[in-house]
Amino acid sequence: MSRVGRLPVTIPAGVEVTIGDHLVEVKGPKGQLSSKIHSEMQVSLDDGKLYVKRPSDEKEHRSLHGMTRAIVQNMVDGVTKGFSKNLDLVGVGYRAAMQGKKLVLTVGYSHQVEIEPEEGLEIEVPAANKIIVKGIDKEKVGALAAQIRSVREPEPYKGKGIKYDNEVIRRKAGKAGVKGKK
Repeated sequence: MSRVGRLPVTIPAGVEVTIGDHLVEVKGPKGQLSSKIHSEMQVSLDDGKLYVKRPSDEKEHRSLHGMTRAIVQNMVDGVTKGFSKNLDLVGVGYRAAMQGKKLVLTVGYSHQVEIEPEEGLEIEVPAANKIIVKGIDKEKVGALAAQIRSVREPEPYKGKGIKYDNEVIRRKAGKAGVKGKK
């Protein structure tokens, strides 16, 4: 049995779950999310808890079991607490600013890069070198954060670029560090 898949998903107060034909809808104080689930996974609601069951121990069913439960858990967490990703800009002259709903990045190119979030996502810039991406859908928050990071990925020599706040950049020695070896 999958360690993740066998755990029940607890439904907090104020959250309403609807299970339809291979569709799970979750409504909460922050919004509404819905997700299609695999046709062979069974989701049931019992005493304020959601249970995900699989039909057999085949490899495909085992892999879908934990993933389906994790998706449902992320939907419940999203409509109650929401998700956020923090990014840092490292480099001289690198900065971020908001123009309306657009994020404007100045990261060493000849032009500024503008990124507009899709519906349901929000971008905050508390400081010129910090960006916070917020939303209720974990997948979309992560995708937008990855899109922002891909504008100027951190390089290994000086560490300049856009990085996640908890990301550790492996640094390389430059030419001077290699010179003494023969």
